[in-house]
Amino acid sequence: MEQPATSSGEPSQASSTDASDETLTRHTLTSLRSLIINPSSPVSLINSILETLTRHLRLSRDSLILHHILSLLAELAHRSPDRSAVIFQAVRSFSLSTESPPLAAESLDTLASISENEEICDGSFFVSLCFDSLPPSRLWLLKNAGRFRVRPYLLFTVFLGFTKDPYPYVRKAALDGLISLSRSGAIEDHSLIKGCYHRAVELSGDSEACVRVAAVQTVSEWGQMLAASAHGMDRMKWSNEVFIKLCSMARDMREDVRVAAFNAIEKTKMVSVGLLLQTLSKKVLDIMKESNYPGQGSREQKEAFAFSGALVHGLEDEYHEVRDAACCTMQKLTALSSQFSGEAINLLTDMLNDDSMAVRLHALETMQMMANRGHLSLKVLHMHMFLGSLTDSSSLIRDAVRQVLKSVKLQNMELFRLSVYGLIESMKSYHQDEIKNLSVLFNLGRNHGRFTESLITKVFNEIEPASDGKLGFDNARVSAFLMLAIAAPLCHVKNRCKIPVPIFSYAVTMLGRISSALVDEADQDTLLAYLTHCSRSSNDHEMHSGNLLPSHAKVQLEADCQLLKSMNDMFSKMGSIWSAVKLGHINKGLRTLRVCKGELAMLASEPSGISASVAFAEQYLRIVKLLSKIYIHFLPTVNYCNYRVGNLDLLLVKLERRLRDIRHQFIGQPKEELHILELILFSYVVKLLLPEICCCEITMRKLSAALFQVEHLQEEACMKPSSFVSELKKITASTPCHPSLLRKALSHFSLEKFELSGRLEYVSAELTVPGNNSENPLYFVCGMPVAIPIKVKLCSIPRQRRLWLKMTIGEEPTEFLYLDTKLYADSTSFSYSAPFYRTPKVLSFTLRISIGMECMSEIIDAASRCGGPRYELTFLTPEMDAYLSSEKLIHSLGTYAA
Repeated sequence: MEQPATSSGEPSQASSTDASDETLTRHTLTSLRSLIINPSSPVSLINSILETLTRHLRLSRDSLILHHILSLLAELAHRSPDRSAVIFQAVRSFSLSTESPPLAAESLDTLASISENEEICDGSFFVSLCFDSLPPSRLWLLKNAGRFRVRPYLLFTVFLGFTKDPYPYVRKAALDGLISLSRSGAIEDHSLIKGCYHRAVELSGDSEACVRVAAVQTVSEWGQMLAASAHGMDRMKWSNEVFIKLCSMARDMREDVRVAAFNAIEKTKMVSVGLLLQTLSKKVLDIMKESNYPGQGSREQKEAFAFSGALVHGLEDEYHEVRDAACCTMQKLTALSSQFSGEAINLLTDMLNDDSMAVRLHALETMQMMANRGHLSLKVLHMHMFLGSLTDSSSLIRDAVRQVLKSVKLQNMELFRLSVYGLIESMKSYHQDEIKNLSVLFNLGRNHGRFTESLITKVFNEIEPASDGKLGFDNARVSAFLMLAIAAPLCHVKNRCKIPVPIFSYAVTMLGRISSALVDEADQDTLLAYLTHCSRSSNDHEMHSGNLLPSHAKVQLEADCQLLKSMNDMFSKMGSIWSAVKLGHINKGLRTLRVCKGELAMLASEPSGISASVAFAEQYLRIVKLLSKIYIHFLPTVNYCNYRVGNLDLLLVKLERRLRDIRHQFIGQPKEELHILELILFSYVVKLLLPEICCCEITMRKLSAALFQVEHLQEEACMKPSSFVSELKKITASTPCHPSLLRKALSHFSLEKFELSGRLEYVSAELTVPGNNSENPLYFVCGMPVAIPIKVKLCSIPRQRRLWLKMTIGEEPTEFLYLDTKLYADSTSFSYSAPFYRTPKVLSFTLRISIGMECMSEIIDAASRCGGPRYELTFLTPEMDAYLSSEKLIHSLGTYAA
């Protein structure tokens, strides 16, 4: 083996070929890796390294050394495909001889990574590995079978065979493999599909819960395939049979099986109405007795009807996870039948009293969807529980009830009256919700003109001024009645509503509150014109105006919505960009990014009220560019040096700074924050794969903290984790993190399905030094403090955030000055004389100034704080120059002395 020399001319430690473990230290292995990834390393040197690594793989007994050797062999196979076959055989021999389960799994991972890029492994080898391996290795092989390029029909046979393995987790992995195979669409033979379905049904009675969970999912996936491959009436027959089977599995003794069953049921696309209705009743319905459903007759009939009341049992379950899953399932099923929706309302209103907020929220979301389809038929007996949610302690629940009331069509006066008084009680209990409640009342009045007219006629004496002429519009009841009344003329009915004309004059006195409630409907000027017109009308025909005239606010809102849609269309391209990058086509991805940047420049030129969203998009495109340049370093088949993407260390520093800025400078909905956190998790995974440039322990702590924040946001927003986040959760449970697991998690990362959910707030600031320039400098005395007069304007700064003034001269240490919140407590603009203490002994100098905001989740190392901010800063202003000079002051003192 050629011996690379050190600077002193002696052979380096990495060059030693002694087979003893002591020669392969961590430093030696690091040196070997640097030689492997160096494209300039000579062929003879690479061959010698390969020989050394394979020999140590055979002879070493140190598990840590073997772990690093396997990693280096995988790296070498990726960098040198012509050596893959030799490396493959060496690792294969090791995997069959080792008795250590972790090393066996790692060697299999190495084999799989080579097989992903080179057609070395054939199907027979994969099958022999499965049968020769111990249960842990067998489990690993089944979970990662897709990486070995095995033909689908052979893979189907292997998975189906191992569903009878004596070890439950192997059976579960085999079923999971069948699920992934079904989604690929590779199996089209009807008899094979049917056989697989019946095998899954058989395993639904397995003694192990983990197997039954996988069996539920397999029954669902292959059952849908079975129904899709059938024709005519057979399609409905198979759909019904799968539905019945899944519903019966929702009665399992284990809660995780029941949750899986309900999650599978909600994917139902076709089912008979009778079966749907039977899930809402524990008694067998007449429609079921009269219809010809699968299994009717003696014992089979009893088994078929075992699913009776499946949703009722699910909604009454002792575990809130099961109740939540059942509620989500009911939401999906309401789209299949209006008759089912009508019967489901009784159960839904009962769920509004559930202990779990997620269950209550899903129940209201279901009612919202039913109302949008015109399937929600509320009755008086439902109203107590439904309107009681308007006083729920959770603002999310109260908002959801209001959304239902905005969409529902109330069938009679009693329902209308109860809804109005329920909103009035909510206004009394939660003053902060007044604007939202008034907005709902306006919708109720506009959608129910006749009911509004009748109610206002009865309560008009409450709206009239008191005997002393004072108006009681601060009263919640009065303001609610006024809001109803002014909306009634906008009802689209043939006959005009007879609202007393004086009410419109009274409403003018609360114009500010009305316009706040109707900010999306019309601006204040239009509202004033409408109220003035109605208050001057001499008869009902003149008073009726059909609809509010188009306003500047409404036009602006429509323009903003169109701009937001255009930006989301642009964001939809990120998925294709990332797909191209993952295939190694980074130039194609960057070209598409440049096109997106041009589109954004055109969008930014349009007059809009969502400039914060445009600024967010600009930063986001820069981040995607950095992500692309970083990811290309981890593609085994790509020589990233050819792309001139830049130094990885510098790219990571830039990415970290930009992610910090975009996370803390924009305030949006949980959806946007979750996506940014996923990008941050991506950066941490990359760092963990590069232990030579970061501290793994600190990075791991940061990753765990970010995962905790993701989980909290997902729970708050009732969102499911992405596959990338799910993989990272598994990794954090294992210590230490294996590079292969990190790479696997990285492969799940995606930029698809991201879009802005609405208007963002942009945290920013403006900083100036009035009257200061190079020709008009500030004067100072060398070595003495100097006051820098600054003027600051802030925008959307959260009150709990701390601001710092950063002042720097050349390479001198930075000086930080804390800006007390009292400076901007009552205004977003303020002037301040900032003291600078380290004036140098020079005639003049330039001071660079900027304003930074502490990022509460980014702690600085204590050794580097030096009295400054405790947390990392995101800078809200660019650095600006302040010019200082002592020349004029010295000249003035000299003149005085003379």
